[in-house]
This record gives sequence, C-alpha cells and structure tokens, in this order.
Amino acid sequence: MFQKIVVPIDLAHEAALGKTLQVAADLARSHKASLCFVGVASSAPGGVARTPEEYDAKLQSFAASQTAQHGVPASGHTIISHDPAVELNKALEKAIRDLGADLVVMATHVPNISDYIWAGHGAHVAAHSPASVLLVRDQDSTN
Repeated sequence: MFQKIVVPIDLAHEAALGKTLQVAADLARSHKASLCFVGVASSAPGGVARTPEEYDAKLQSFAASQTAQHGVPASGHTIISHDPAVELNKALEKAIRDLGADLVVMATHVPNISDYIWAGHGAHVAAHSPASVLLVRDQDSTN
C-alpha cells in the first residue's frame, strides 16, 4: 500500500520523537516501504549545525542509525531555507511531492489555545499534501 514514507524531523528535538520514529519504522516494515527523513535548516549557524553541509551529514547519519536500529531502508533529505520558521510548511509540501511520498508520518504537539489562531505544521501538511498524513502525539496529552 505504501512505498515511500516521509518523516519530517527536527534534529534539535530528536529525543522527543521516539513514538513517531517507532510508528514510522513499524509502518515501513509492514508495508515493505522506505523511510525518508526530511529536515529543514537555515544556512546560518544554528544549534544543530554550523553549516548546511554539517546539517546534511548529521541528517544522513541519523537516517543510517534508524536503518540500523529498525531494519528498514532510510535516507535523509535536507532542505536549506532562508527562514525555516516561515518557510517550513511550503518546504515540506514541496519535498513530499518531489520525493513521491505516499505517506507522511509526523510528530505533533498537544493542541493548545494558539491552534485556534494558527494551524500547526501537521495540520497544514495534512490539508495541503497529496499523500496520506498520520500525525503522532509523542507528548503525553494528559499534562
């Protein structure tokens, strides 16, 4: 059913993505699909990497570690953006199309009052993606 699963990832919050990564790996395994981790970064030095090349190397290393850990083929796709906070949704839309994804597995936050004013990234991707989108709450929604 699914062949290419895209998983948007923020390497700065890798530790909080355990459930999302497990769900994506389980789906990839059961559908004999590949995973593609998509990261959007700035060309300016940041907390994860000082250069786009360093960011890409870290994303590729992350993808390789996911392959080793879960036994499913995985790759990384780096997008360098002038302003990731502003351009993230459009960059993800384009990557999903360009990569030919048929499923997106994406972490989402527990809804809060700001969601009534601004849609979250997951809601935007779900509304504008040609692929099916599965939003996974990694955080405990009872807090």
